[in-house]
Amino acid sequence: MRHTLYWILMNEEFGEARAASLHTDLALSSLGSRTAEEAFRAGIEPRNIWIAVCDASGVPESRRLGKEKPRSRPF
Repeated sequence: MRHTLYWILMNEEFGEARAASLHTDLALSSLGSRTAEEAFRAGIEPRNIWIAVCDASGVPESRRLGKEKPRSRPF
């Protein structure tokens, strides 16, 4: 997972304002009580950070790959 995908998933799941707040304020016990921002600076993989945010925030497994987009109808 790349940093950009992390932000896409964060913004889809939480909205931009809450995603930004969680990124800088939520201490993630599974990452040594670092925030996501601190974890990125420490070189932790974005995938592991995303999973830690999901675990701490109660995001169900079914939404961890992103919200399902409506499919366009074939013509």
